[in-house]
Amino acid sequence: MSDFEQNLQAANQYLQRFRANVTGHYIDGEFTVPDGSATYDNTTPTDNSSLGQVVEGSAADVTAACQAAERAFPAWRDLPGKQRRDLLHHFADMIEARAEEIALVESMDCGQPIRFMKQAAVRGAANFRFFADKAAEARNGLALHQDEHTNYTIRSPIGPVGVITPWNTPFMLSTWKIAPALAAGCTVVHKPAELSPLSAMLLAEISREAGIPAGVWNTVNGFGEVAGKTLTEHPAVKAVALVGETATGSHIMRQGADTLKRVHFELGGKNPVLVFDDADFDRALDAVVFMIYSLNGQRCTSSSRLLVQSGIRDRFIAALEDRVTALRVGHSLDPDTEVGPLVHTGHFDKVMSYMDAAREDGATIAVGGERREDLGPGNYVSPTLFIDADNSMRIAREEIFGPVLTAISFETEEEAVRIANDTPYGLSGYIWTGDTGRAMRLARSVEAGMLWVNSENNRNLPSPFGGIKMSGIGRDGGDYSFDFYMETKNVCIAHDTHRVPALGR
Repeated sequence: MSDFEQNLQAANQYLQRFRANVTGHYIDGEFTVPDGSATYDNTTPTDNSSLGQVVEGSAADVTAACQAAERAFPAWRDLPGKQRRDLLHHFADMIEARAEEIALVESMDCGQPIRFMKQAAVRGAANFRFFADKAAEARNGLALHQDEHTNYTIRSPIGPVGVITPWNTPFMLSTWKIAPALAAGCTVVHKPAELSPLSAMLLAEISREAGIPAGVWNTVNGFGEVAGKTLTEHPAVKAVALVGETATGSHIMRQGADTLKRVHFELGGKNPVLVFDDADFDRALDAVVFMIYSLNGQRCTSSSRLLVQSGIRDRFIAALEDRVTALRVGHSLDPDTEVGPLVHTGHFDKVMSYMDAAREDGATIAVGGERREDLGPGNYVSPTLFIDADNSMRIAREEIFGPVLTAISFETEEEAVRIANDTPYGLSGYIWTGDTGRAMRLARSVEAGMLWVNSENNRNLPSPFGGIKMSGIGRDGGDYSFDFYMETKNVCIAHDTHRVPALGR
């Protein structure tokens, strides 16, 4: 039996219970399928067959979850940080114990190749361990001494929070949001993406098995129009953290306005990678290919616009064409697969629509641009490279979110900056150059929340993660996460030496 066949057999065993039973919610420590619930069919992008029925969460379901989180908040808030730390480390241990299950279920549910999902549990556990170790210090603030007063700050958890996560790498991104919320002392209502809900239910199971108290962690499935809207409008929820589309962020801002919710958004991007003539050619080529074609191009920080300097343009594009042509497309559980199926037929159709847009706007499809009919009824697209493009085209301005790269040529550093910044987005950017001075100049002038110089996306948990412009609000990572999930209080204590103003003596 091949590795692929073994993976498929094991995955089907793990998925059997989802196919046989309706996937409901996890509310106040109990798994529930409310009477009379509407359901929808959750399909695998590998062949669009069913992975089972999932409950469409109602307003009443979400309200029950929010109320459970509200009831559980005082006790969780008051639990000593050391005890939260120990619980979250135990949680991380249990994630690692179920690593194979998580990887195989996630890979079948969202179509990401198993070569990337194998690390999903490891990365998720690392998120919990990192923030667990900070739980005991989460309330710490600053001490500011003056001659006649001392000011100090303390932090307290904001309350129940809503966490809305996407379908592209759902397990890792769920842990990235939920771990700091729990470490800070908040309770959580989690709404996973309707297109990839299964790993969220695994997380909910682990939370109960790990001893997270009832009501501290709640998971409600459903669609944004009902479940998401109710969550973002509910008065018990004090903050909402979203990873998703820019349009969704706008909706949530409107929906949360009446209750003045704090929001944190990681949204869309049209991220540039700037490759200069003096770049390390082979390393830059590796990074360009990896950062758009890994994770099926369904990565918020994908470098989907290649800006390549004219001196190496022809050589770089030729090498890129060879690499893109050689990418291995296939079933997400095949260890040899580098690009798997896109998450859903609707998203597949959206990505494929840009092939026509490219032709209509005057670009050339150098590689790909077609459905992989030979791979069966799944959502398989040939990795695609657009050339002869300029930054006014739809393929250069709109987030495609698939294994599709648009190449644009530039002459000077100033032109590269102008093109890079000519976008409503500002999540991330990548700069490849052998000139240290240029790297420093571009670090100031390229408009993005995160920049990597001579590197692909390198993950560093203490560093701030987030975007500017239409790519988001706020930062994740390290203490930045606690700034979102906690309120800061300033306390001013007099030394009894200053003159107190007097009136009416």
